[in-house]
Amino acid sequence: MIRIAAAADIHASDVSADRVERAFADLQGEADVVLLAGDLTTSGEPAQAEVIAAACRRLDVPIFAVLGNHDHHAERTDELQEVLEGAGVRLLDRECATCEIEELELGIVGSKGFVGGFPGSALPDFGEPLLRRVYGETTEEAEALARGLQAIVHCDVRVVLLHYSPVVDTLEGEPPGIHTYLGSERLATPIAENGADLVLHGHAHAGSFEGSIGDIPVYNVAVHVTGRNFWIFELDGGGVRRGGEVVEVREPPQ
Repeated sequence: MIRIAAAADIHASDVSADRVERAFADLQGEADVVLLAGDLTTSGEPAQAEVIAAACRRLDVPIFAVLGNHDHHAERTDELQEVLEGAGVRLLDRECATCEIEELELGIVGSKGFVGGFPGSALPDFGEPLLRRVYGETTEEAEALARGLQAIVHCDVRVVLLHYSPVVDTLEGEPPGIHTYLGSERLATPIAENGADLVLHGHAHAGSFEGSIGDIPVYNVAVHVTGRNFWIFELDGGGVRRGGEVVEVREPPQ
């Protein structure tokens, strides 16, 4: 069994430092790996990343993360990476990584994802160059997901870690008029084509917890949605090898 503690949209700052520290401290003994699905900081300042880094240093389990739109705001992502990786956090940017947990090999594909929308309201690859650049950015994110999933095909458990949503299901509750800016169905295509056992994302604060890409479960782990600092997913290796399912989704102890 692999216990994955996941969260997104922590929006850390000096104001929330005590809360963040307690949240991570409560994970001791409760999780085998921690996955952070973006918006770790309030506005992308390195000092805000230090809040996350200080909390992560207390844990003795692997921690993987992607950045979100808030983390990009100050245009200091290189500095954020330096701070986070200095605390042992593996930051994934269109990359994949593996680690061994309970004699199972866990593979994680991490990418921010991007916008573009869903059937009925989707950005096309047409028109002004600036809009086509937006389309192209999402294309690169989707291609990175495909490459990553192909690279970890041998793993016992495969997880996709995003910030933007690949499905409209987990956006339910958000105004339909902004769905285009909350994710893109084009991110779901490489996941459906290459397979995964679990997909995690954030960003949609007023969205819904659970969705799917075919039989692949998708969860919006923004803390505003879960109502918890972290949500814990338990995956059984044997079940995953037979096609994959989340054995249990549970709240961590308060």
